[in-house]
Amino acid sequence: MDAPDADADDAFLPPRAAELSPQHVAFLDAHLASRGDLPGAAGLAAELDRRCTDLDGDLAAVRGRIARLAVSWIYRSLGAKSLIQRSLAKLENLSACTSQYGVRSHGSGRTFGEELPRLAKEVQRIANIREYVGTALQLEVLVGDLEDSVIFVNQQARNVLSKKNSASSVLMETGQSREKLLQAIKTMNDIEDLVIDISKSRPQWCHLLKSVDSRVDKTLAVLRPKVIADHRSLLASLGWPPKLLTTAMGDGEVSSIPNPLLLMQGEKRESYAHSFLSLCVLQHLQTRREERKQKLLGLNENRSRLWAIDELVSPIGARMEYHFTKWIHQPELIFALAFKVTRDFLVGVEEVLQPLIDKARLVAFSAREAWVFSMVQMLSGFLVKKVLPPLAESYKEKGGKSEVSTSWLNIMDLIIAFDSRMQSLIQSETCLYVGSDMLQYLTRGISVLNIFCEKPEWLKIWAKIEFKDAWKKFKDELRDERAWVQSSKRGNGFYHETESVDHLLATQDDYKAPLIADFVLKVVWAMIERCQKFPSIFSRVQFVRLAAGKFIWCFLKVLISHCRIEEMQSANFDDNDVIMRVCGSINAARYVEYKLLEWSDDVNFLDMNFFEDMERHGNVGTGYNCFFGEETKSLAELETNWLLEIIAFLLQQFEMLSWDYVENRHSFGFEQLEQDNTPSIVSSETDCVVSADLVIALDALRSQLTNMRRILNPKDFMDLWRNVADGLDHFLFRSILMSDVCFSAKGIGRFTADMRALYLVFQPFCARPEAFFPCVRDSLRLLNMNKEEIKHLQVALSNNEKQLECLHVCGISHLSVEQVHELLRLGMCRPKTRLR
Repeated sequence: MDAPDADADDAFLPPRAAELSPQHVAFLDAHLASRGDLPGAAGLAAELDRRCTDLDGDLAAVRGRIARLAVSWIYRSLGAKSLIQRSLAKLENLSACTSQYGVRSHGSGRTFGEELPRLAKEVQRIANIREYVGTALQLEVLVGDLEDSVIFVNQQARNVLSKKNSASSVLMETGQSREKLLQAIKTMNDIEDLVIDISKSRPQWCHLLKSVDSRVDKTLAVLRPKVIADHRSLLASLGWPPKLLTTAMGDGEVSSIPNPLLLMQGEKRESYAHSFLSLCVLQHLQTRREERKQKLLGLNENRSRLWAIDELVSPIGARMEYHFTKWIHQPELIFALAFKVTRDFLVGVEEVLQPLIDKARLVAFSAREAWVFSMVQMLSGFLVKKVLPPLAESYKEKGGKSEVSTSWLNIMDLIIAFDSRMQSLIQSETCLYVGSDMLQYLTRGISVLNIFCEKPEWLKIWAKIEFKDAWKKFKDELRDERAWVQSSKRGNGFYHETESVDHLLATQDDYKAPLIADFVLKVVWAMIERCQKFPSIFSRVQFVRLAAGKFIWCFLKVLISHCRIEEMQSANFDDNDVIMRVCGSINAARYVEYKLLEWSDDVNFLDMNFFEDMERHGNVGTGYNCFFGEETKSLAELETNWLLEIIAFLLQQFEMLSWDYVENRHSFGFEQLEQDNTPSIVSSETDCVVSADLVIALDALRSQLTNMRRILNPKDFMDLWRNVADGLDHFLFRSILMSDVCFSAKGIGRFTADMRALYLVFQPFCARPEAFFPCVRDSLRLLNMNKEEIKHLQVALSNNEKQLECLHVCGISHLSVEQVHELLRLGMCRPKTRLR
């Protein structure tokens, strides 16, 4: 073989096994596993060549597709052009790296794994840039058209002024200028739509939005004054504002003020409609922009006024202020004129302007409500500037003298009455569509009282004057001899215990409260009602606390002082007049507490309580807390303290009158009983007699409870007699039954008769009075057992595990095991034969 041939053969020698990749080795092992597979090697090579050709074709197709896609947007960015060129170069390198034997496939995997994601990111960035540039160009075109329209409108206005046209030419604007104005407003709406979409989908484009807002704001700063000025000129040419002078009619009534809006006809009416619509559409646009900005900043939406209505109110308000200034010392005339003008023009405003508002698609506006609201704001502005500041200064300088307070209260009465009359004008329109609570919420903002929300120092002055005036009336009422007389239309005050106490305690008569309590509640409620029109919950809470709340606390001090006076006058409750007056104080406190709790369940007080908790603690407590919680708690403490005093007196009186009865407790023993000749009274309930030493105590107790039942309210009287019964139960049990007295059979009978007589004292108040003497009842049950029953019970009690169960089976539930053993021991002392 020649040398050249040998060199050629060496060139076609296959690579060594060590130079092959694992994938190549696996491929060869799969197709050339043995020498028998060598004849098929030529076919395998042809198959590989075919696959490589297909891959090259696919690669060329991909390259062509990428080239076409790149060409579609290459003109928008030079950077994209260079990037695609780099990408094509990389793809060519990738093709060059692919060999017949698949060498350098590692580089190919790195290219697809790292370079293509980076390429995708670059493509996405370019797409974002393309979108940003397209949006910016679109906004630039719109803002440019807007600025051109505004320039044209201003040029037309200067041309009209330079030619000194007549009034008729002012009424009839050129069609071209009007068209440009509407076009400018339409363009601004298109800009706002696009800006809203961008703020939702692309909030990161904030600099673009700020730039557009800045240019639109500058345009609006030029356009809005121009539109308003044209509207004012049109109103002046229509004869607005009208003269406020009225003529007297034949029957003595005053004719209403003529309304120029109803007198418009033809071209004037059409020109006014176009001007009104332009102003409304411009405001609608401004409202959309403000709402978007408020949502972006997280602010609450404020009540918006209608610009076109304000333009009607402003000139007529200026004319009314001329009359207001002359009536500073006759404020009733100020409010009367404001209401008359509002009412006389209301029908015309609604008939003429409401259709135009609907046409402008201002769905949240009402011509009637906007008119009333603007008139209220006009009057509020005058009061803030001319009326209330001098009164506030005089109050501070003169220390709240009566004449200043009287003037202030007169102004407040006029304001509250004026608010009610103005709100009635709106209610006549909306009452058919919403409920009373919602109506009150909707009209609350239409109030002159809003000025006190903005001037908290005036609110404090008003609350202080209201409190002083109410307290003066309260002192005058206290001078009346009937102030502490109980209101009792229920006769002698007796009732059936089976009736519901909640049903009984419903009115002043049921609580047997004195007249002064009802007067206090009326005064407090009157002060609360005077602030219900406040739109601000904070102002309502502040006024109620400073006026009504302070009044309640002062009344509580009067109740405490009233009771202390009686305590000083008498060391006990023997005097019936003392008991009546103390019970009257308790009844007054109970009735006022009940009404305050009832008011606190009202939705207005629930709102105020919720707001106060949020302001005070930052959150709402888990437990229920009423608005007058502190006041009712103090009233309840007063009732409880004096009830305890009365209960202590009754128990001490019973203990004193039954002293001999307790001292002679050993007379219940059988030895002393046979020699006892003490006179006694026969009980109607048993053959035995009632001890004479106990009769006086029982009669005094019956008399006191009967008197208490007549003068004390049912709820507190129920607590009274139940606590008295509980105290007597413990007293008799400790002083007699637990005093180591051995009862004879006759002694047990007499003690049982004594207790049944005691039960009769409480019989009018409940069906089973013995249930309220559990210790005495259980003791009598043990004492009346025979010796066999006693032994059987003692055996049962020897089982330490079931002692309580055994006692419960025998009906003993309020005595301990030790007390039961003691009573059983005393019962064993009596003779075998029970005395009759």
